[in-house]
Amino acid sequence: MHIIITSVHVLMCVALILVVLLQTGKGADMGAAFGGSSQTVFGSSGAGTFLGKLTTIFAIVFMLTSLWLAYFASHKTSSIIGGPAIPAAERTIPMDDTQKADIPIEAPAAGETQEQ
Repeated sequence: MHIIITSVHVLMCVALILVVLLQTGKGADMGAAFGGSSQTVFGSSGAGTFLGKLTTIFAIVFMLTSLWLAYFASHKTSSIIGGPAIPAAERTIPMDDTQKADIPIEAPAAGETQEQ
């Protein structure tokens, strides 16, 4: 499920970028004001265009997938490997007998250096 939502999120991101770049800017009507166009520059923009409605739909889906991914990323209960998550305080590194022999039993006193 997580992979599907992530894929939809990436697709919506790319689609939203493309749809926004395909739209004409609001400043494009400014040149038409001096050319005798019947549309007003600062008035009502009329009915929403198809690309405008598509942008709204893509933005809503993008925000919903963002919220879903953020929520489940913060409530993750297992690691990437698939096993249960182990708290950091309980993690240990397994050692065999040869590695245990290298660990000093007593720490050096203050000011002393340990030679190897």
